[in-house]
Amino acid sequence: MSSAGTWEAVAIFATVYLGMVLGGLPRLRLDRTGVALLGAIAVVGLGLMTPEAAAQAIHLPTIVLLFSFMVISAQMRLGGFYGAVTRAIVALPLSPAALMGVVVGVSAALSAVFSNDIVCLAVAPVLARACRQRALDAVPYLLGLACAANIGSAATLIGNPQNMLIGEVLKLPFGAYLREALPPVLAGLLALWALLAWPLRGAGLQPRIQTDAARRPADSDDEPPLDRWQTAKGLAVAGALVLVFLWGGWPRDVAALVGAGVLLLSQRFHSSRVMSLVDWELLVLFMGLFVVNAAFAQTGLARQAVAALAGQGIDLNQPLPLMGATLVLSNLVSNVPAVMLLLPVAHGAHVGPTLALISTLAGNLLIVGSIANIIVVDAARREGIAIDWRRHARTGVPVTLLTLGLAAGWLLWRAG
Repeated sequence: MSSAGTWEAVAIFATVYLGMVLGGLPRLRLDRTGVALLGAIAVVGLGLMTPEAAAQAIHLPTIVLLFSFMVISAQMRLGGFYGAVTRAIVALPLSPAALMGVVVGVSAALSAVFSNDIVCLAVAPVLARACRQRALDAVPYLLGLACAANIGSAATLIGNPQNMLIGEVLKLPFGAYLREALPPVLAGLLALWALLAWPLRGAGLQPRIQTDAARRPADSDDEPPLDRWQTAKGLAVAGALVLVFLWGGWPRDVAALVGAGVLLLSQRFHSSRVMSLVDWELLVLFMGLFVVNAAFAQTGLARQAVAALAGQGIDLNQPLPLMGATLVLSNLVSNVPAVMLLLPVAHGAHVGPTLALISTLAGNLLIVGSIANIIVVDAARREGIAIDWRRHARTGVPVTLLTLGLAAGWLLWRAG
């Protein structure tokens, strides 16, 4: 790449990642997706990459896997599965502390298969209304949902977008990663429950108090009623895919795409309804960042920076420096861009589990650290429940420190 091309690539890269930090660009009505797309357009428009080279820079298996699970999750949402599960949980005759344990456990389990963002989007409004019906303070339960969804999603290579990326790029075996991640995830969930249940200790069963707000129909316009057949179809496809992933023999992206195709063969849901629930913006964000990162990689500056850090004793090929870099970048530019930055420059068997666990668990620190957090806070606000950054931080900061400590200890012990 010429000197002029190098500086153009650096300028585009710096602008795009500034947009990742700020959530957009000053004085322009662009969000992170818009910034990433504009950066990819600039790369092609300035001739730094041909359109064909830009297309080849996009890691298609990751995009296909992500899209396929969005379709599967859309099927579950349209089938009313998430709402029905949430209402059943809150109706259980349990003490508030025990109920918190069920919310944490179920949220984590669902997120490990159906993605944390989708689970929070579907569950948060129903959970808020159901808590109100039981005269419970919804805030701890909503925070438990967000934190548990993030922690639980770290357990598998399909639980969140960054884990899908890591699994596909590094070709990680599904079962091997699950065995590696499950102990710190389970320990983290137990720590989360203990932290949230402690203030609820000693409280007995709460009566069901019907208020005007609580009389809102359970199956409101934004939450479809339970369709047992459509839900069963979605669960069958998801279960079959997990089995395929565990025993191998079929590429994960191809298997997931076939599963999504099976669900699109429906007499109940029009394909346009399913496609309307696909997060196209996230897919565009991924594709834009793939192109921008590829253009920057061509400059060779990333390799030089990594070598310079290693010369100062900060070797990203070692577990501890990689954990630190992942934690900082995940809270600076968000976890997906952070993983995209670190994947090409870190090497070793520890890289996949380290990036997946640390980048995901770091998302609980602040509201902006995870899309799942933002989804829950926005859903709470629409239900008249305020969760500001201070209230979130009182839970998010200790949860993040505890879970990161557990994960780091586990990973260092395994690496040693």
